[in-house]
Amino acid sequence: MGTEKKPLVQVRQLKKYFPIYRGAVIQRHVGDIKAVDGVTFDIFQGETLGLVGETGSGKTTVGRTILYLYEPTDGSIIFDGVDLVTLKENELRKVRARMQMIFQDPYASLNPRMTVGSIVSAPMEVHGLLKGKERSRRVDELLEMVGLNPEFVNRYPHEFSGGQRQRIGIARALALNPDLVVCDEPISSLDVSIQAQVVNLLEELQNMLGLTYLFIAHDLSMVRHISDRMAVMYLGKIVELADRDEIYLRPLHPYTQALMSAVPVPDPELAESRRRIILEGDIPSPANPPPGCNFNTRCPFVKDICIQAEPEFIEIQPNHWAACHFAGDFIHT
Repeated sequence: MGTEKKPLVQVRQLKKYFPIYRGAVIQRHVGDIKAVDGVTFDIFQGETLGLVGETGSGKTTVGRTILYLYEPTDGSIIFDGVDLVTLKENELRKVRARMQMIFQDPYASLNPRMTVGSIVSAPMEVHGLLKGKERSRRVDELLEMVGLNPEFVNRYPHEFSGGQRQRIGIARALALNPDLVVCDEPISSLDVSIQAQVVNLLEELQNMLGLTYLFIAHDLSMVRHISDRMAVMYLGKIVELADRDEIYLRPLHPYTQALMSAVPVPDPELAESRRRIILEGDIPSPANPPPGCNFNTRCPFVKDICIQAEPEFIEIQPNHWAACHFAGDFIHT
């Protein structure tokens, strides 16, 4: 999308709907929760794409659908030139070894009945890679890589802190030498003092192993720190996509402007001079999104056309995409 870099992942008009049924005996399909509703973006080889938005905007569903943890309702997911939607189950299994996930909750994502060694080696066992001493050596190597003592292999998750548990989750995600890692809010449940350590670890591993990240998060400052580009989601759609600094300094979509106005800055004088945008109301239900632009119920600049027609997601400036009828008007504001 406007760059010479090679895309590792190409998502095109991706949709993920969860059906709604009613009826105690005879269930009728009465609607859909449109968790992801036609998103298009690329993730380039070796980059970190940050994905931000409010709770309920569909960020996690995008990540899980790319990894085929959820089967997409429509659209295509092209990974390294292969459309995952067209693959049979045995073919998809081979490709999925190259895509892994770091989950949000390090307490819920680790099996409390399994030792650290069993948890980290589980992906190798599932895919039939390495055995015996080779597998044990690989587990030791992975634990060292994430900053844990290999002597911990026989311990259980409850013996570790939250930050250490997340490191175990990272080691597990790296067990199969993946190309793409989806980081689903990997620091949101950690202490602030530990968050920076985990983010620094992710950056070191990316430089060492050539990883590509989809980094899903709420913390906009942290996303700016780790990401190369940022995509902003609202109610199942991507409303803006650009270089991280471009998004922060020159947001074109009113929703992005509201998000960025809430990011704290260390300069008191600059903070005082900034215009804070307060959005009224709550995010609408994805089961019944508003007609036209899905942000029109909260947008401070809403016009008639916003209610009548859905804006296209187009390139407003070089490598800066937005879905707003009036995005061009915000360039110099």
